[in-house]
Amino acid sequence: MAKISPVSSKYIVNATIEIEGVVNRPDVIGAIFGQTEGLLGADLELRELQRSGRIGRIEVNVDTRSGKTQGTIVIPSSLDKAETSIVAAALEVIQRIGPCNAKIKVKDIEDVRISKRNFVVERAKALLKTLMDHQMPDSQELADEVAHSVRIMEVQEYGRERLPAGPMIDESDEIIVVEGRADVLNLLKHGFKNAIAMNGTSCPQTIIDLSRKKEVLAFVDGDRGGNLIIKELINVGEIDFVTKAPDGKEVEEITKKEIHKALRSKITIEQAKMELNSVDTSESIKKPVFANKRPQYQQKKHVRQMSRPASSRHSNSRPAPAPAASLRPDEKQKFKRMLENLIGTKGAYILDNKLNVLGKVPFTELATTLKSLNAGVYAVVFDGSADRQIIDIASRAGIKHVVAMHSAVGSDSRGINVVTVNNL
Repeated sequence: MAKISPVSSKYIVNATIEIEGVVNRPDVIGAIFGQTEGLLGADLELRELQRSGRIGRIEVNVDTRSGKTQGTIVIPSSLDKAETSIVAAALEVIQRIGPCNAKIKVKDIEDVRISKRNFVVERAKALLKTLMDHQMPDSQELADEVAHSVRIMEVQEYGRERLPAGPMIDESDEIIVVEGRADVLNLLKHGFKNAIAMNGTSCPQTIIDLSRKKEVLAFVDGDRGGNLIIKELINVGEIDFVTKAPDGKEVEEITKKEIHKALRSKITIEQAKMELNSVDTSESIKKPVFANKRPQYQQKKHVRQMSRPASSRHSNSRPAPAPAASLRPDEKQKFKRMLENLIGTKGAYILDNKLNVLGKVPFTELATTLKSLNAGVYAVVFDGSADRQIIDIASRAGIKHVVAMHSAVGSDSRGINVVTVNNL
C-alpha cells in the first residue's frame, strides 16, 4: 500500500477516540475503513485515496485503563481544504468498534504550511539578530577599527626609558609632553604626532634632554595632578609653554575641539609659575586660623612650665609626640576598599581630609610626590610596605594615616596612624 510522504502532506487531521471497552489498534483502523466505505463516493474512498497517495498512513495510538480505551487518530492529507474536511467529518459517524460503543471527535485540521511558515519566520528573526549583532558592523565601526589600529601602529617607544611617543618627535621642532600612553593615543587620533608621555609624575631624563634642544609644551590634565606635573617639569626641565585640559577632564578623554582650544590657550612658563604661586597662596589662606591659636597654646604651655618646680623646669626630657588619630568606621571601610583595588598594582592613592582622591601615583614615586606636597594630604593608601623613610616624609607633610599592605614600623609612629591590611 502506498504511503504519502510527510513532506508532501498539506493538512493533518487530529482526532480523539473514546471506547467503552478493550480494543486493539487494528480494530480501530479496520472500523475506520469499514464504516466509511461507500459513504463518500468513489472519489473519496479512503482505501483508494491511500492507494493513490492522497491520504497518508493513518496513525492510531490507544491506551487502555480501567476497562476503557482512549487514544488519538492522526491522518495526513494532500487533498484540498474541502475534501480534507469531508474526510475528517466522516470519522465522527463511527459509533461502534467491535462490540464496544465508541466516540470519535475531530479536534482540528492543522495546516502544515502555516506551521512551517511560522517556523521559518521565527528562525529568520533569530538569524537576522545574530547577523546584526556579530557579523554586520556598520561603516563607522569599520572606520573606527581601522583608525584605531593605525594609531596603535604609529605609537613608538622613544629613548632609553622606552616612553610612548608619536612618530614625529625627532623631526618636529616643538614637542608636546603629556602624562601617559592614553594621552598620546588621543592626540594621535586627532592628528598630533609630536606628543611624548612621561609615564608618571617624575620627569624622565629623555624629556629633560629633549627640553634642552626643542620647544616644549606641557599638556596636562585639568586636576591637581596636572599642577604637580607642571611643578616637576619646571624644576628639572626647560619648559617653554604650559596648557591644561578643561577642569575635571583628562587629556585622554577630551575632543578635537577641546584639544585645539587648549593649545591656543597655552601660556608661557613664567606665567605658569605665577599662577602656581597664586594657587599655593590661596591654599595657605586657611592656615592663619591655626597660626593664631599656636601662640596662645605656647603661652599657656609657658605658664604651666613656670608653675612647675625648679627641678622639673631644668629637666631635659623632650615632649612626647601627639597621639595618632584613630580611624572612623567610614574611613576604615573606604581604606579597605582602596587597598583591595590596589592589590598587585604597586600603586598609591593620595587623599585629602574629605577622602577625595587627589591623585594616583606608582609606589616608587610616592616619596617624591609627598615631598612636593607641603600640605593638604590627609592619608595615603598604597600597595607596598610602610618603612621609616615613608613615615618620616609623611610626618613632615602632616599626614594623619598611612595605609599599606605591610609595615616595618609601629602602628603609632611619630604621631601617624600606620594601618596594614591585617588591621582592616
